[in-house]
Amino acid sequence: MEERKLKEIEHSKKRREILQGFERISDTHVAHQAEDLDDLIADKEKFNYYFANMKYYSITGTSEAYKHDWLDRKCSPTTKILDFACGNGENGVYAANCGAECIGIDISPEGVANANKNAEKFEVADRCKFVVMDGEKMTFEDNTFDLGVEYGALHHVDLEAALSELARVMKPNGQMICVEAMRHNPLIHWYRKRTPHLRTEWEVEHILGVESFDVMKKFFHNVEVKYFHLISLSLVPLRKTFLFPVLLPLFNFLDRILLSSRFIGKYGWLMLIELSNPRK
Repeated sequence: MEERKLKEIEHSKKRREILQGFERISDTHVAHQAEDLDDLIADKEKFNYYFANMKYYSITGTSEAYKHDWLDRKCSPTTKILDFACGNGENGVYAANCGAECIGIDISPEGVANANKNAEKFEVADRCKFVVMDGEKMTFEDNTFDLGVEYGALHHVDLEAALSELARVMKPNGQMICVEAMRHNPLIHWYRKRTPHLRTEWEVEHILGVESFDVMKKFFHNVEVKYFHLISLSLVPLRKTFLFPVLLPLFNFLDRILLSSRFIGKYGWLMLIELSNPRK
């Protein structure tokens, strides 16, 4: 196996052994935080070190809502969905709760083990399974899935190899939603480079940019992008206070206006990419 993949597996192992639960609700306002969070963290000191960036996910409600609305509309009992690079299984479990049949994959055995435990915990294990698999060399047959979902995974892989495989395993009218960070904001990217313990070197150097859309168009006929989270990031220090839920709707409104511009949009933190009609 390639050295970069071994490093990704080792990095993931550290994280998955620390936190079994869903990462994005691990450091936010109490109204959104997992009720049993303390039981899901194996080592609080290591959690504070290796998950120091989770505080920023406290402001991602609008992008999460967009993804959840997409899954709500698309998933049904006749839908087969791929949770690509599943981590601890959050997206797959949600899709299964929407009625879909889900198969999730991840290169990390620890992540897959956590994801299957979470499928059991949320009582969807009968229609939601997770397996260890290389996303650049999937073993599924062609045209297997109606839908796909991934969160923060495409900058961990060789983008062309992964997209080629995703286009292959999706049905001709298949659709996929991807949530990815962007690298154009110099302040955000500076933070990534000064916190190397939070991510691998490959990850830092392969954060997606607007030129990545041209790569996506080589494998999917339709590529649609929406941008999220810029000035709302300034509320992160207030995430534990009573002011946070009061101010966040206003800041989200301002972000929606600012980031509707393509020029400004690329300086946001996250983007949601809808891929459809894979090229066969």
